[in-house]
Amino acid sequence: MSSHWYEDNLAPKLYFDTTFNIDAARILPGGYYATPGHMMLVTTLGSCVAACIRDPINGIGGINHFMLPENVQEQGGWGSSSARYGSYAMEMLINQLLKMGARRQNLEAKLFGGGAVIKHMKTINIGARNATFALDYLKTEGIPVVSTDLLDIYPRKICYFPQSGKVLVKKLYSLHNNEVLNREQNYLMLLKKSKVEGDVELFT
Repeated sequence: MSSHWYEDNLAPKLYFDTTFNIDAARILPGGYYATPGHMMLVTTLGSCVAACIRDPINGIGGINHFMLPENVQEQGGWGSSSARYGSYAMEMLINQLLKMGARRQNLEAKLFGGGAVIKHMKTINIGARNATFALDYLKTEGIPVVSTDLLDIYPRKICYFPQSGKVLVKKLYSLHNNEVLNREQNYLMLLKKSKVEGDVELFT
């Protein structure tokens, strides 16, 4: 498997959350995290989508945080470079879950994000495209989607508890700074400059 920028991005931030009294990991754009332990996985989404995928029988779960690159010349489809970025993000998480002992036939997913928050994008709605990709991908892979909170115009903070499958969603109706938007803008610029190299071997 080739080296890829998804593996070189800023690592998840591990910390102890005093509000929930639990070990936690904060996932940044382009990242993913999987665990067999009792943890809380946290991310904040604007146009990006997070897939929370778990094996409820074995108590192994994880989350990713991704965006398809902006390319108005492409109409989408599984052969497009945009789709390959999304496929890579999903496959990296699923692969990690399976390596930790999850069974593919047990996997279920919840999807969040895809808000129309990047206002200068007039040619395409990146959030909607991310959401559609995630739904289509999971349907194709035969992984049931048991819950969604997608689209709208607001960023969201997600707190995911993989062992139980519980997700807390907080809509960020008013932001006092542009941290979420700036982070996703920087991520989008990185996507434009990056290439997907090689394929990911997906465990079965």
